[in-house]
Amino acid sequence: MPTEATEKPVLAAYPPSAEFAAQANGGAELYSEADSDRDAFWAKQAARLHWHEPFNQVLDWSEAPVAKWFVGGKLNVAYNCVDRHVEAGYGDQVAIHWVGEPGDTRTLTYSDLLSLVSKTANYLSELGLQAGDRVAIYMPMIPEAIASMLACARLGLTHSVVFAGFSSSALRSRIDDAEAKLVITTDGQFRRGKPAPLKAAVDEAIGGDTPAPSVEHVLVVRRTGEDTPWQAGRDLWWHETVEKASSEHTAEAFDSEHPLFLLYTSGTTGKPKGILHTSGGYLTQASYTHHYVFDHKPGEDVYWCTADIGWVTGHSYIVYGPLSNRTTQVVYEGTPNSPNEHRHFEIIENHGVTIYYTAPTLIRTFMKWGREIPDAHNLSSLRLLGTVGEPINPEAWRWYHSVLGGGRCPIVDTWWQTETGAIMISPLPGVTECKPGSAMAPLPGISMQIVDDEAHPVARGATEANGYLVIDQPWPAMLRGIWGDMQRFKDTYWSRFAEQGYYFAGDGAKFDEDGAVWVLGRVDDVMNISGHRISTAEVESALVGHDAVAESAVIGATDATTGQAIVAFVILRQGVVNTGDELVADLRATVSRDIGPIAKPRDIYIVPELPKTRSGKIMRRLLRDVAEGRQLGDTSTLVDPGVVESLRGGK
Repeated sequence: MPTEATEKPVLAAYPPSAEFAAQANGGAELYSEADSDRDAFWAKQAARLHWHEPFNQVLDWSEAPVAKWFVGGKLNVAYNCVDRHVEAGYGDQVAIHWVGEPGDTRTLTYSDLLSLVSKTANYLSELGLQAGDRVAIYMPMIPEAIASMLACARLGLTHSVVFAGFSSSALRSRIDDAEAKLVITTDGQFRRGKPAPLKAAVDEAIGGDTPAPSVEHVLVVRRTGEDTPWQAGRDLWWHETVEKASSEHTAEAFDSEHPLFLLYTSGTTGKPKGILHTSGGYLTQASYTHHYVFDHKPGEDVYWCTADIGWVTGHSYIVYGPLSNRTTQVVYEGTPNSPNEHRHFEIIENHGVTIYYTAPTLIRTFMKWGREIPDAHNLSSLRLLGTVGEPINPEAWRWYHSVLGGGRCPIVDTWWQTETGAIMISPLPGVTECKPGSAMAPLPGISMQIVDDEAHPVARGATEANGYLVIDQPWPAMLRGIWGDMQRFKDTYWSRFAEQGYYFAGDGAKFDEDGAVWVLGRVDDVMNISGHRISTAEVESALVGHDAVAESAVIGATDATTGQAIVAFVILRQGVVNTGDELVADLRATVSRDIGPIAKPRDIYIVPELPKTRSGKIMRRLLRDVAEGRQLGDTSTLVDPGVVESLRGGK
């Protein structure tokens, strides 16, 4: 089968078509507006929302690093996402095309969603919850999960969504840290076609010998119909309570800085960090970025972000950003290969999806499965593609552009974090000439730099000029702290460049000769090989650029001679024959040619799978254990703990 590179010429940059540019929501004028008056620019973006009371100051940075945006303004986040669209006459527009993993479907209009959110809010009020209380949400991707988030926002409750793939101990630590009074969950969830219990994990988390002191009730949606453990008085069925509540509810306005949600980032050790986001600034930037980055047309586009609400991408680009912009979107409950590898492409085809936002790890999985699967479907409805979660390999970018996008769809490669709340660096699809693998430039209104250890700006183009990505001006969706630990907030994000007042993102980056931004991954994923700093992402990109490789993961292993040595783990494309030493030698030569001899891997393991967490992240810690011959660490968060045993024999 011919490779994609032989089918079409490999371009250095991909400009938008004239047709796309002519209809784009955002043009070059956005950059000049933001540069000429940054506060006025953000005030204009905030004006896209409904404010119950107008703000009198755009930004108060007097207590840096804690910002206050749109000071004095009051709004209701849920009203902006639902009520105002119904009041404007769009109640019959579809808000959510929901697809369950077993094949069941539901369609919710904006009127339906308003009714569901209002009922949920009314019942949560019946339980005695008041503005400022915290609610933990531990649910799969069903409409009630989104309604629960919006009901909390409607009432001024601060929600803490915990990914439904996390363990009971992870749930307990987040419940305790937030002192959540209510947990909303389901009896179970479907995974790869089979029901799996979920309520039992809640019971394990909050019960036992040391019950969670803050939890008063557990509200349970019936999803799978499995037998469910029950504690009378504490546990409540959704269908017996919420569904019988009134669908009439008036949204109350809250201060722009009212806490909207906590989202916990998982560190390798220590107490989880509860990242705090507030209302007005967060919604302004989530809405602005969704409108311009995805070129979204209300009432015309069908949008699909494949993330989970357990992650910030689901918060910003399934719930708050899209719904604030009156989006019709697909929400899918399940895994991409259930019941088979055609699932995502069937959904795109059946629902006429026009905008598709997913992670590079899934794109590489599609590559591994082979292009004949997407080629079996009509994907002509797609007009824009996006990526999120990690830097995308140029080869995967080109495959995505060619195979899913038919060579016609702009790709927005977005860089942002849980902490930033919304997209920070991305192409503007109607303006930017995109380079595969580069997030290109900060969005209008965002200011960032790439600096060295002494905070000096790095030069363009030089390969040794890799540096640290820092944000040097406050932005509306920025985190307001770590819940209950402001000192940790300052130490974690603001101490590295405290003298300059920079937020340090924790990522390495470089500028190419044209000034495009290339994010190189976490700085702890930058290897030091004989004094040379080499990014794991760069080596991974070189390996995935080889015709035989579908996916790769690279780590720096301890080496007595060079300090660190490069060790790579690769998955071969479907149909490729493993020729052993011959293939390994060819892969090493490819890296040497693309980056330089210093980047040539010491060891290359050819493996059937990589160890991934339930959120899709590769556990490089386990790869390092394999490379250094250590006993494997904790594998409890892996989708398939058995994968690690196959790694040892892959060399």
